Amino acid sequence: MSTRPPTAAPDEDLAAACTREALRLMHENLGPHGFLAAAPGAGARSRGYDRVFGRDAAICAVAAARSGDARLAAGAKRSLRTLAAHQAKNGQIPKYVDPETKSADFWYLGCIDATLWWLIAVRRVAQHLGEPAFEQRLRGRIKKALDWLSCQEHQQIFLLQQNEASDWADIMPRSGFVLYSNALWYLVKRLYRLPHAEDTHHHFNFLFHPYSGRLPEYRRLRLLMHYVRNRTRNRDLYLSFVNLGQWGDEGDVFGNLLALLCGLAEDHRANRILRAVERNQADAAHPVRVTCTPIDRDNPLWRTYMGRHRQNMENRYHNGGIWPFVGGFWVMALAAAGKDRLAAVELEKLARANAVGHWQFNEWFNGQSGRPEGMPRQTWNAATFLLAQQGMRDGIFI
Repeated sequence: MSTRPPTAAPDEDLAAACTREALRLMHENLGPHGFLAAAPGAGARSRGYDRVFGRDAAICAVAAARSGDARLAAGAKRSLRTLAAHQAKNGQIPKYVDPETKSADFWYLGCIDATLWWLIAVRRVAQHLGEPAFEQRLRGRIKKALDWLSCQEHQQIFLLQQNEASDWADIMPRSGFVLYSNALWYLVKRLYRLPHAEDTHHHFNFLFHPYSGRLPEYRRLRLLMHYVRNRTRNRDLYLSFVNLGQWGDEGDVFGNLLALLCGLAEDHRANRILRAVERNQADAAHPVRVTCTPIDRDNPLWRTYMGRHRQNMENRYHNGGIWPFVGGFWVMALAAAGKDRLAAVELEKLARANAVGHWQFNEWFNGQSGRPEGMPRQTWNAATFLLAQQGMRDGIFI
């Protein structure tokens, strides 16, 4: 929820081309029920990408609402209404909705971030379009979603708890208190003026960065910090997760960028995060590698499911792959921190990544070789490029 004064536009030629192609792709992937994850076709259908995904569609809805395009704005509202229509009785928003079968899926162990992103998008779409009535019509669904999230919150630490592999990084071994989800939870609390937002901020910085000399009052939180503080590698970044027996110091780039953008990182810490991500990007083909130190088979965090189909091996997929959609958040974080020149350079690199394969907008690239290895024509690649570009112009992020 960072804001700052608008900045000058970056390289106009490449940016203009990517803007044009991004808008075209968002139109292409907008169906009767909302934004699909990828362009319709046999490939997308075989992998389940021709569905309205909770997190994808919510991020796309925010970009669409800010695009100035009436058809995309209508698609933003349609996407959020589709997800709301398939909300579980307990308030959870589904991982995805299959428009063809009119069914919803909630993943193996749940999908906590779909509900978080949906709430963020509902508020932001209503604000950007100047349509409070849109949010008002969903107020019953909003209450149920907030109630469900409140039931996932620790009542003394005021952070969300979740199962393993139950957010966007759905084949990574993060569980317990997870950085990424709790950055979004703090933003939801601020947007909806929920109680204990400052407690969430306070305990977030104690638990995920347990290296200061200060200690929290709550004894069990102190013990969790004690188990971690002398055994981690990279103190420039927040830990990716903490639970009773393990923690993640592999460097979750997306979670760290969201911590900065959602207002959880003070200036000195934000600068350390950005420097650490920049070092991680030094030899990367595109923005941005999502894991600084990929988890190998000898790491205690390795899980057998990470090796299925060799999808999440080192430097692939969530385990060190390059994700252009996260690259959009990287550009936003740089711009939010006032690093205008570097943001402009990285926006151009992001445009080049999306342009690979004649504007393929590929889902992800191998983190080592730079080869495109994901699903082409990804809607959220287009959306976060537009959000990054818009943020550089008007200083509004997420």
